[in-house]
Amino acid sequence: MTNFNIPTREEVSSNNQEIFDNLEKAVGFVPNLYATIAYSDTALESYLQFQNAKTSLSKKEKEVINLIVSQVNGCNYCLSAHTTIGKMNGFTDEQILELRQGYFSTNEKFDALVKVAKAITINKGKVDDATLENYFNAGYSKGTLVDVILAVGDKVIMNYLHNLTQIDIDFPVAQELETVQA
Repeated sequence: MTNFNIPTREEVSSNNQEIFDNLEKAVGFVPNLYATIAYSDTALESYLQFQNAKTSLSKKEKEVINLIVSQVNGCNYCLSAHTTIGKMNGFTDEQILELRQGYFSTNEKFDALVKVAKAITINKGKVDDATLENYFNAGYSKGTLVDVILAVGDKVIMNYLHNLTQIDIDFPVAQELETVQA
């Protein structure tokens, strides 16, 4: 297997060095997976613009999607990062484990969201009528569904990058959980 080292600031383009500096100021460090994107001279900037684009989804809703997609795709890096970020956005450990299992017992909207995001991920965009009906009945719109698909795509990019590179996880490692099945 090809070994991927985490590029240092000195090993990336000047544009990526500036992004590293900005991440350092904003987050306090450059997450290893972001540094890995910097193997490309252009991908880190493009990805961050995509990730930070306007959306109808709240931060908590984005974390619902990030957690289930990362669980389905078996990405330990993203599960670890989004367990930490999920807690920062108000989810408890128990709620995070529920979301990773594909349900949410105390909020109908989050339950419908996690189920539709899981179905999109597992079935490559195909979602059964009952799951979609439940999603819309929970108060979501067709426009929000498009934003969910974009959020799934965002997380798939990072999941695949880590699953391919297996770079070190620089967040507290998420608790093990069975991989989500169809």
